[in-house]
Amino acid sequence: MTFALTSSGALGINSTALICNFKTTGSCIKMQLLEPFIFLSTTLMAAHKTTLCLVLLAACLAAATGGKLSPEYYSSTCPGAPAIVQAGVVAALKNETRMGASLLRLHFHDCFVNGCDASILLDDNATFVGEKTASPNNKSIRGYEVIDKIKGQVEKECPGVVSCADILALAARDSVVYLGGPSWEVSLGRRDSLNASKEAAEVSLPEPTFNLSDLAVNFWAQGLSFRDMVALSGAHTIGMARCTTFRDHIYNDSDIEPSFARSLQQFCPPRGHDDVLAPLDLRTPAQFDNSYYVNLVNYKGLLHSDQELFHGDSADRSLARTLYESDRPSVFLDDFAKGMIKMGEIKPLTGSAGEIRKFCGKVN
Repeated sequence: MTFALTSSGALGINSTALICNFKTTGSCIKMQLLEPFIFLSTTLMAAHKTTLCLVLLAACLAAATGGKLSPEYYSSTCPGAPAIVQAGVVAALKNETRMGASLLRLHFHDCFVNGCDASILLDDNATFVGEKTASPNNKSIRGYEVIDKIKGQVEKECPGVVSCADILALAARDSVVYLGGPSWEVSLGRRDSLNASKEAAEVSLPEPTFNLSDLAVNFWAQGLSFRDMVALSGAHTIGMARCTTFRDHIYNDSDIEPSFARSLQQFCPPRGHDDVLAPLDLRTPAQFDNSYYVNLVNYKGLLHSDQELFHGDSADRSLARTLYESDRPSVFLDDFAKGMIKMGEIKPLTGSAGEIRKFCGKVN
């Protein structure tokens, strides 16, 4: 799928566009436009209006940069912070294994809405309505109390030094490692936002009903390639989903194995029971591995958006099939780690921007 993005967010005469191809590399070339136009594949033409808005903004979002982050950022000011976060994560996961997926998702949903700035943790106040009650987060995002507890322990060690945004990034990595997944070096130095936006969360986060082009545009708007998207979707190898998020898929889609659909219909009826849970990975729901992709190849993806990774043309299907074959799990694990590093560096607040919150749920 190919389309044009301009650095200004508008397409017109003499503007410079990025002509982008999502296949495997997500590469782009620059082109000067001599008349107003936009390259859109027929698939992309059918994308949601909100997704098309993201297309126009994508270059601006992807180009946004902050100050430099560093794994050694707290080496002199709070060297014990990573160990404190790790201990807090391990304690939480020993109490409830599912919390690992929840902490990973917290970081993802934070970064996709105006960057990795811990805005997702802010409660509503007189100035703004925050992200917690946005439809992708409401009754879905969990783990706030775990982050609050870890933040309190870090504050005792180093008051006013370590941001909530950095705690989210570390907690996501430590959760994946605890569940058997890859480790990666987390760059630190993010600062916390002074506000949050329910409206931004509504339009920035991918939905379980997204098709392949919706997903590709959504991730590209964050500076993430098609391959990053396929790899990061593998986070669904752990965790659970509510009936309301997969009901349409199991009753109305044709790209689902019939007996699998029937097994889910037994406890997720056409109406009601919205909050009943099912594992995103039916094979190894508490183990971070590549079984998620094995499910897709067998048409047993829980969400419509999951199965879409194996529903495109031959190149799309090849990426889901061959990149993550069961005898090459390291390919997925390596790609996932690389994708998490890129995602963790989306528009961080650094320098004097934002603040270091004392409590993650409210500004100082």
